Amino acid sequence: MITESNESAVAVRGLTKDFGPVRAVRNVDLAVARGEIFGLVGPDGAGKTTIMRMLAAVLRPDAGEIVVDGVDVVAEAERAKLHLSYMPQRFGLYEDLTIAENIFFYGALFGVPRGERIARSQELLEAAGLLPFRRRLAGQLSGGMKQKLGLICALIHTPRVLLLDEPTTGVDPVSRRDFWAILYNLRESGVTIVLSTAYMDEAERCSRLALLHGGQIRRCDTPQHLKEAMPGALLAIAATHPRDVRDAVSGRPGVLGALLMGDRVHVRVDDAERRIPELRAAIADQGIADAVIAPAEPGIEDVFVALLGEETPHEP
Repeated sequence: MITESNESAVAVRGLTKDFGPVRAVRNVDLAVARGEIFGLVGPDGAGKTTIMRMLAAVLRPDAGEIVVDGVDVVAEAERAKLHLSYMPQRFGLYEDLTIAENIFFYGALFGVPRGERIARSQELLEAAGLLPFRRRLAGQLSGGMKQKLGLICALIHTPRVLLLDEPTTGVDPVSRRDFWAILYNLRESGVTIVLSTAYMDEAERCSRLALLHGGQIRRCDTPQHLKEAMPGALLAIAATHPRDVRDAVSGRPGVLGALLMGDRVHVRVDDAERRIPELRAAIADQGIADAVIAPAEPGIEDVFVALLGEETPHEP
């Protein structure tokens, strides 16, 4: 049994879920501190959404324990829902209602008294920059505005824990920035946030990250510590034809992995000082004359690929 801790807003032990013969989540343990922004990162099928739905008491686990804000989610699902709010990938807004009407409706669903509902919605609309649009139909909103409205509806009952499943997927960069500004303000007010994301730049904004693969948490730490744990050294090679560069360096001695990143290739090597001259020669041998090699700081995508062993190492 999980021992309740004042430091943990979310505590999970042995969480497991099967869908027929497929084990979607495998014996997951995690603890999220109060006031933390905790990120779940992984490819499609890694188990992110399944974990989120179990945390939210929408899906019952086959095994394991979940405690959210001191409430046993498995044993007391309805009580737990008073302490948390869950925003799925496709939040159920009513497009034929205005922004204000959607917020009022969700406030009523959560049992928020009318006076408190009005004051709370005004406060949230101002924070999200939606107050001038409160009479606009939800169906006429942009993707970013819909996500902000979904977040307001999820916050109307002042939850202690907020669960967000890929909340900015398909949202433009400016709206994503605004959305994250709201999340930071929520954290400062004491709200604990657990989110899943497919955006690696967003993952770096989290307090801590769990790297998910095959329904399991493979690594869990701060973004900085995860970067420091990445084996080898990272080089960035810029060139007009980065695919040709990748082909030229892949499989060479000391090359632990090569990942295309836009107009450059991130190459992880065992020893940068030793391998840079060898890579320059290998690239030149392929007739590539414009390649520029420089040391690089790893991003979360580099770390994810390296730490989860999806590259094949090559010995010298």
